[in-house]
Amino acid sequence: MAWTCKLAVTPNEVRLLIQSSETGDLLKARLPAQARHPRALLTMLEGVALWSGSPLCAAISADESVQIGCALGLFGDEPRQAESPLVRFEPAAPVSRKVLRGMGDFRALRRVESGRER
Repeated sequence: MAWTCKLAVTPNEVRLLIQSSETGDLLKARLPAQARHPRALLTMLEGVALWSGSPLCAAISADESVQIGCALGLFGDEPRQAESPLVRFEPAAPVSRKVLRGMGDFRALRRVESGRER
């Protein structure tokens, strides 16, 4: 079964989430926004693809405050050259939760729905 990969890029960090439809969350990471090598992200994701046994498609969502150049810096000078037979990058729209003002606090209800208790 193919794994899904989601990357959220902000000015301060890159959050990575890899999931399996069978087992749920497999890997979560919070990485500094600036990699020390232009192939660092690609090499890490290639390793995940090898581990899973199938190519990986990574959906990338950039925060509104992230400059395009900053996000592209994750992949060296050219994002298309950063791809490989094992990893493909796809842009994704940032997901934001709409807050309905005046509706009260729903945090306790969310915990019940997800089965978490605090």
